[in-house]
Amino acid sequence: MSDVLRDADNRFAANGDDAAADATAQDVLARLDAVLPHTGGPYPLHAPEIDGNAWDYVKDCLDTGWVSSVGAWVDRFEDMLADITGARHAVATVNGTAALHAALLTVGVKPGDEVLVPSFTFVATANAISYCGAVPNFVDCEATGLGIDPIALDAYLDRIGEMHGEFLINRQTGAIIRAMVPVHCYGHPANMRALCDVAGRYRLTIVEDAAESLGSTIDAQHMGRFGRIGAFSFNGNKTITTGGGGALITDDDLLARRLRHLTTTARVNDSADLVHDMVGYNYRLPNINAALGCAQLETLDAKLAMKRELAARYRETFEGAAGVRYLSSPPWGDSNYWLCGLLFDAGRTRDVVLTRLNAAGYQCRPFWTPLHSMKMYADGPRAPLATTDRLSACGLTLPSGAGLKAEIKR
Repeated sequence: MSDVLRDADNRFAANGDDAAADATAQDVLARLDAVLPHTGGPYPLHAPEIDGNAWDYVKDCLDTGWVSSVGAWVDRFEDMLADITGARHAVATVNGTAALHAALLTVGVKPGDEVLVPSFTFVATANAISYCGAVPNFVDCEATGLGIDPIALDAYLDRIGEMHGEFLINRQTGAIIRAMVPVHCYGHPANMRALCDVAGRYRLTIVEDAAESLGSTIDAQHMGRFGRIGAFSFNGNKTITTGGGGALITDDDLLARRLRHLTTTARVNDSADLVHDMVGYNYRLPNINAALGCAQLETLDAKLAMKRELAARYRETFEGAAGVRYLSSPPWGDSNYWLCGLLFDAGRTRDVVLTRLNAAGYQCRPFWTPLHSMKMYADGPRAPLATTDRLSACGLTLPSGAGLKAEIKR
């Protein structure tokens, strides 16, 4: 475990040396000023950067009346996303949560199944599992890349799991553990090579929550392409935005057809009869949102370059800082640095720093509240979650938008 995390724990978040915490806050503020010189701010956490051909493309939808869930811009957006990620297929959806829900249904997650998921993630990851009538089984993360810890996961499954033919059964609950949903938290790639090995041993299907990781890779392979399906989000706070929106990618032709069918209300054909052959979902991305997305994808490389430059400056300025560690790309992957983050040696220090930075005009947020601590998931199955609790207690995210490039002090 990282030295920065060793003494941090939710139980001690209110404790600590106030004088030391205040000194750390002063130091962090000074270092942040060196990267984003304080001019009264505010510096938002991650504001959308609307540029390029956005106005022209959206205006085309308005001029032609093609604003809803079909249209040429949807097709173009899917083709562009497939090309960028290297996937054979992309299916655009109304948001990232809908994408995850459709992916889980498509790979066969059934009511009563359990799905392995980190407790350290945005609530939508677990909610999508619940929408299927399945149960999130929370597992711990590691402190380097913030993804599911493959070593801890293997030990947990060895302890509670038992193979029955092709299925892994949770001996404690009697449920089938059907799938795993790794999350590339804040854009940092989870250790997918190791997680795929674990999934293979236990016959688990992987659906990647790649919501935050457009542009992140492992050995030049894009996130979302290590499992059977990857799900993305294009909410207003993501690296590129379609306003609201999401997408699914897969290399499997059959899965792609199923995803497209399921998310288009399971409509059988384009005739006026409106025949549907199963319970489907109205999950397709509207054309007007896709038009904005096409303009955003055209400038993706520039956005990623700006974000990585900002991340490099943060890394440089926080090098050697006492009691705090800047979160860099894990050694196994290349992050898009959707949100840059700091880890402190105590929860009390994090809280003091967070208050001070926000008061100074730097919009920062604490790390995710663990999902297992929320009332709707408090009684669910879980592995030991010590690292998750400590990360949540001692981490915060920094202003990270691509538009901050103009403010970087040279």
